[in-house]
Amino acid sequence: MKWDFDWSNNPQAISFVQNTIFLCKPKNVHLCEGTKEEYASLCQLLVNQNKAIALKRPNSYLFFSDPEDVARVEGCTYICSKEERDAGPTNHWVQPKLMKKKLKDLFSGCMQGRTMYVLPYCMGPYGSDKAKVGIEITDSPYVVLSMAIMTRMGKRALQEFRGGFFVPGIHSVGVPLKKGEADVLWPCNPKNRLIVHFPEERSIWSFGSGYGGNALLGKKCFALRIASVLARDEGWLAEHMLILGITNPQGKKKYIAAAFPSSCGKTNLATMTSTLPGWKVELIGDDIAWMKFAKDGRFYAINPEYGMFGVMPGISMRDNPNIMHTISKNTLFTNVALTKDRDVWWEGLTEKPPLHLTSWLGERWIQGSKTPAAHLNARFTTPIRQCPNLDPAFENLDGVPISAILFGGRRSSTVPLVYQSFNWKHGVFLGASVSSERTAAAEGALGKLRHDPFSMLPFCGYNMGDYFAHWLKMGTKTSADKLPKIFYVNWFQKDTNGKFLWPGFGENIRVLQWIFERCDGEGSFEKTPIGFLPKTLNMQGLSANNLSKLLHVDIPLWKKEVQEMEEFFAVFEGDLPQGLVDELRELKKRICGS
Repeated sequence: MKWDFDWSNNPQAISFVQNTIFLCKPKNVHLCEGTKEEYASLCQLLVNQNKAIALKRPNSYLFFSDPEDVARVEGCTYICSKEERDAGPTNHWVQPKLMKKKLKDLFSGCMQGRTMYVLPYCMGPYGSDKAKVGIEITDSPYVVLSMAIMTRMGKRALQEFRGGFFVPGIHSVGVPLKKGEADVLWPCNPKNRLIVHFPEERSIWSFGSGYGGNALLGKKCFALRIASVLARDEGWLAEHMLILGITNPQGKKKYIAAAFPSSCGKTNLATMTSTLPGWKVELIGDDIAWMKFAKDGRFYAINPEYGMFGVMPGISMRDNPNIMHTISKNTLFTNVALTKDRDVWWEGLTEKPPLHLTSWLGERWIQGSKTPAAHLNARFTTPIRQCPNLDPAFENLDGVPISAILFGGRRSSTVPLVYQSFNWKHGVFLGASVSSERTAAAEGALGKLRHDPFSMLPFCGYNMGDYFAHWLKMGTKTSADKLPKIFYVNWFQKDTNGKFLWPGFGENIRVLQWIFERCDGEGSFEKTPIGFLPKTLNMQGLSANNLSKLLHVDIPLWKKEVQEMEEFFAVFEGDLPQGLVDELRELKKRICGS
């Protein structure tokens, strides 16, 4: 087979592609170059097939997915390590040989009648020693377009192959087409969905879903599940974290990484507009951070992604103008509503919906309908370089130095607005004890409390007990003064009427100011049983009526919280590191007195 450009420097890659062609039997094969012309051609192809709607926003398109293919499918996601113990109790596991046989049966001939696209891509800035390369093979043009935004995809990525290493990924919607058979608008195969990772092989197989992280294999599959295994083996961290820069009025700058479960405000925080004069927030990344120690003993982080894949409902010009400007052009929208003038709409965009809307189900939407016009997990895919508050250091090859790490979740009670860990080990315990009320980004009942350690529960590619131990070990590799300070935040406390106590969005800068000051050993604080809490925050221009409630440690509720933690940590049995066993015991003493 003849390619349009040379990649003969990597025979393993050629063999991977040729073997996949033989297995999947596509009608055509296209090696993606990552050019603007290629992108435009695929967009036009999908418009011509009525699979995409061209919007009035420049170079932007709307897609409606199959109603059965709207979110991550954790129940169909597997970590197929050689030993079951290495997958751990929080991952689904099948013996690799058995899973490979099942996958090969599913993938055999699965691309008949379709074009197979070969996508070489780079995670991280070109030339960075922190960057990694992957090749995704897919039969979905929608995936090609999305990966062209989310990664550095195309010819240039092939030059980043170091020592021949790359992460191979095979994806198929799982719907072969017989000759003359008409395609559906959103091909998928929900009955046979599988998203499978082979950690020892560093490989990914995904079948049956065309949506989000199930299909964009550079995202959660590579950048977290496979990368977390690479990080364990190579001595770094691959995390479900945003990265932002904060500059104070005196011009001093610090970088912060923060881990929140999906739909808990990562993108809003990373792209916020400060309400405090002189304070500025800038974006490095809104979802994933790869962090390594540098020669100076500090953690430096890169964002391995090149785009943003965010949840739509709730975003508005009032609450997040930076995102609204970012998605004004060159954006793919999925499962939002369509207006009469070929623009998009979602709940929260405006106070009142437009008169004429087509819902994400492709049907006329009537005001007052109990069914939302946009799906709760509707998404945008957009180039990160369009974000107005993008940090100038976004593509620094060495990354940016991390001064603080934040953990948090969506909790209507119990957890205060912000508190600081006593030390690194206690901070790891805070990360391991993250829990959040479930959102629409994952399967399951909305609002139900879900333990999500480090916000990595769906994304850790190995035993989470070993993952906790890896975090503890990282704290021993440098001096304590060079480690990031660790904090826990909760923007989502509610009063007895169900109203949020904290305004959030741009007002979060008041919490970030205290964190910024604590990194320098400044800022007022008091020691409590759960950590260091601020005595007060900068509430200039904002009512402080709720501050005492927001910073209150409710001991009866924390007694229940300790019991919850004990029950959750019991899942890991003998795999829970002694350091966390000790931290749980000490918390119980401080809360319960025994």
